[in-house]
Parts: sequence; structure tokens; C-alpha cells
Amino acid sequence: MARISDLIEEFIKQMINRMDGVAEIQRNELAEQFHCVPSQINYVIDTRFGHDQGYYVVSRRGGGGHIRIVRAYPGDQGSYMAHLIATLEEQNLSQHSAELLLTRLAEDRFITRREGMFLAAALSDKALTQITPQDRNAVRAAVMRNVLARIAVEASQKPEK
Repeated sequence: MARISDLIEEFIKQMINRMDGVAEIQRNELAEQFHCVPSQINYVIDTRFGHDQGYYVVSRRGGGGHIRIVRAYPGDQGSYMAHLIATLEEQNLSQHSAELLLTRLAEDRFITRREGMFLAAALSDKALTQITPQDRNAVRAAVMRNVLARIAVEASQKPEK
């Protein structure tokens, strides 16, 4: 049986897909719908719809907790890839963050789930054991930048849908 957090996440993702990349929700109403406390909605939004996962969240206090979730760069593949590459220029990439990014790339159909699993294995701490622990995240970020650059080239060569 799916956890309530998974159900809420899936519901919000479906809303975002139906509404061309933007979901407007009322936290209290959503909590009532899922028979949970509003803090459960906050937890899902904080852990599954952050910048690392490719979303922007804007909330307004009062009014039942109005929250707007926007998928970063919906439909603008070149800008999205450039944004990801630039972000990785400025930081290292943990194994967990790499897995989140690969999941997002698969959800957005830049890669298949199978390709994502292969890349996750190649970027795992287990695969990078010959590299010192303090250098692994930098190496992982460099590899991911190259993967993203290749995806950007491939995406630019496909005709727009």
C-alpha cells in the first residue's frame, strides 16, 4: 500500500501536468481531501517539490495556506539544461541529489528510467570508491554536467512536439 506522502506527491504531479506546469493548491483543502494534517502537505512539498527536483514553490500566508508549485522551465529544454549545468558548476553533487536529478530527467522524458538506473549506478559512491570521499561529489558533478550537455545536444536535434 502506498504511503500518504506518495499519494499526495502523485496527486500534485498530476495537477502540475494537467495545468501546463503550474499547480495552485490550498494546503488545508488538500489536507482535508487526504484526511491528514496540513503539516503533512508541507512535508511533501518541502521534500519532493524543491529546487533540486526541478520545482519552484511560492506560498502565501493566510487564506488556508495557498501554495503555487511551478515546474522549472516547462517545455523549454535548452534553458532547463543550461540552468542545471550552471547549477552544477557552482556546487558538488551528492549521490542522493544525483538520484533525484536522474529521477526528474526520467519523469520529463529526457532519459528513460532504465538509463537513469544505469547512470545512478555509475554515479554511486560504490562505483566511485577509488576516488577519495571528499572528491566524489565534485567528480559526480563533473560527470553529470557532461551527461546534461549531451542530453541538451540530443534534445536540440529533436523536432519540437
